Amino acid sequence: MENPNSSSTFSNFEKIVDILIRLGVLFLLLGWCFDILKPFILILIWAAVISIALFPLYSVVSKIFGGRRIIPAILITLLMLSILIVPSTLIGQSLFEGINYLREMYASGQPLIPAPGNTTDGWPAITKPIVDIWRLASENLQAVLVKYSSQLQVAGAFILALLAGIGMGILQFVVSILIAGALLAYSESIIDISHKIFTKLAGSNGVHFAEITVSTIRSVVKGILGVALIQSAMAGLGFFLAGVPFAGLWTIACLILAIMQVGVGLIAIPVAIYMFSVTDKVTATILAVWLVITLLADNVLKPILLGRGAPAPMLVIFLGSIGGFIYNGFLGLFLGAVVLTIGYKVFMQWLSTETES
Repeated sequence: MENPNSSSTFSNFEKIVDILIRLGVLFLLLGWCFDILKPFILILIWAAVISIALFPLYSVVSKIFGGRRIIPAILITLLMLSILIVPSTLIGQSLFEGINYLREMYASGQPLIPAPGNTTDGWPAITKPIVDIWRLASENLQAVLVKYSSQLQVAGAFILALLAGIGMGILQFVVSILIAGALLAYSESIIDISHKIFTKLAGSNGVHFAEITVSTIRSVVKGILGVALIQSAMAGLGFFLAGVPFAGLWTIACLILAIMQVGVGLIAIPVAIYMFSVTDKVTATILAVWLVITLLADNVLKPILLGRGAPAPMLVIFLGSIGGFIYNGFLGLFLGAVVLTIGYKVFMQWLSTETES
């Protein structure tokens, strides 16, 4: 006579094996899909961020065109591409001209770094070490390179890594904008799918977390990336019009520092001081006034674009930018701040939800 307990045990064993096989196949399928999409994950995430940030504008344009979806998406895509490509071309041209200028100066035997002007004689005593290094570099650049070789090596490696990633970052931006345009054209179905995903992940609070994520993305893009782009564009405009050497490189540096919430002052102030020593006082004064306006614009733009304050502590944004750049290059500089801020906001909201329940 068959033992019922052994039959039940065998049945349970079959169910466990069946579940394990299904889970194994599921993990294999998910891992395979991840490997296939891995080269495009950053681009897809950034495309989703762009589409969410631009959806209010897309809704307005769509109403103007009588509710059509394709034409507004195409127009917004072309607008974003022009905003990205035109400044990138100008900055690239500036860098190319600067490199050619240095090559010509080196070939002709002229000093690569101009000597400090007579105006530096009246500067405060605290600036004397900087002026001395500047004068030494203009007279004997090789001696400065040898003396500060370790510091220059670290700075040079960082700059080279940044410049190497800029071209790939711009290309990734272009692809992300194109994908974002397609997402906008089919935004209604995508919103429905995203709500279902969040509901599966977070249960009854899923839609609420989805709304928190969307509002955080728009807040970060407007208040952090938007302000950074405006400030760096203002600084870059002043650099180009005043004839600052390597204006494109300083503009990129301003953009990076603004995203990291450090501010453009670390670049703008030394550039203004330099221009006072090498150019006429009128040009230098106008540039200095414009850069002061650029620095103060942060206090005006953030309340307008950000609303009721920063979406996350400055440390979260700073770590997101630095970690994103180290992990994913130039594109990660932007995306890291956005993703880490979203994670912070969702986590804090989850904590408050748990407390309230």
